[in-house]
Amino acid sequence: MISVEEARRRILAALNPTASEIVAIADADGRVLTEDVAARRTQPPADMSAMDGYAVRAADVATVPVTLDVIGAAPAGAVFTGRVGPGQAVRIFTGGVLPAGADTIVIQEDTEAADGRVTVREAPKAGAFVRRAGLDFAAGEVRLRTGTRLDARAVGLAAAMNVPWLAVRRKPRVALIATGDELVRPGEPIGESQIVASNTLALAALVRAAGGEAIDLGIARDNEASLRQVAEGARGADLVVTLGGASVGEHDLVRSVLGDDGRGLDFWKVAMRPGKPLMFGSVNGVPLLGLPGNPVSSIVCGLIYLRPAIAHMLGLAAGADEEETVRLARDLPENDRRQDYLRATLHHDGDGPLAEPAAKQDSSMLSTLAEADCLIVRAPHAPAASAGERVRILRFRGA
Repeated sequence: MISVEEARRRILAALNPTASEIVAIADADGRVLTEDVAARRTQPPADMSAMDGYAVRAADVATVPVTLDVIGAAPAGAVFTGRVGPGQAVRIFTGGVLPAGADTIVIQEDTEAADGRVTVREAPKAGAFVRRAGLDFAAGEVRLRTGTRLDARAVGLAAAMNVPWLAVRRKPRVALIATGDELVRPGEPIGESQIVASNTLALAALVRAAGGEAIDLGIARDNEASLRQVAEGARGADLVVTLGGASVGEHDLVRSVLGDDGRGLDFWKVAMRPGKPLMFGSVNGVPLLGLPGNPVSSIVCGLIYLRPAIAHMLGLAAGADEEETVRLARDLPENDRRQDYLRATLHHDGDGPLAEPAAKQDSSMLSTLAEADCLIVRAPHAPAASAGERVRILRFRGA
């Protein structure tokens, strides 16, 4: 068996970043930039008011109270074409362009208006409530860099910079193949000895959350012809993920699609629990990641290996998920030679979070996984841990 770290290193080494493509900004959320993005306009494009009120000359309102003549209005989206002279003011609204001659905004709460005139009761500082041209960014200025993963904030910034199209990494295409005569789709007729194929849907959700495109190729039956036929549909994918068929007794079936005598097989078996029968190789020239069939094992392996693989293909840093340490809620025995990932819930007391390992860790129990907040990570041969000691955890972010 190889270590978790070695397995991850080999998987990432076999994968390449996807090519660039152009997408509309409306479809860019979650995508990764392959080119810097420069502003196509200056924001704001002119000096503008940050508040509703009156545009004035600071010299005219240095001493208050003072009454000024209102000579016009500057609503947002329109421009007052005149000029503010001594003793004059222009009614202005948030986003209105500052009229020529004015240099300060008096907010309407500090004024009284009547009969075409306005009395200023509070003296503002010179330049108050004026947003200067280019306060946010200037035309030609690069504000988003290659490698940025676009979220709502970045999409909003690109839109404000008047950029309608963006160059991004193509979503990695991940083909999913479930294996086993015992599997049926949710809602299909099911026999007493059969189970519902939950892994494919769970891993497809994980792929999409990580930024990939999930391709469900269906269920391959427990014979070589069926597996080869289903695997043909994976041509053009960036990564093939099989679910099941990699443990002792079934391993030869999946290995048969990797090439004669397993020439396409890189490794099989990782020192981890759950997830020991993990396989990696290639099929039809496409990298293949063989995950265990037990539901919890497949999802945990998806978090540890598949999610970093997708990040790597997107050109993102693809190291181990960010770990943190919290206090342990109850004692744990010493560990054996496999790295453990224990489902746990998080509770809080006055001193911060506590991780409570689930009493049952069977790799078939999806309910325990769904109720968990994190995985407690225990290194191989870790000594016994007492309640209150700090342990490493992985939260289920994006899972």
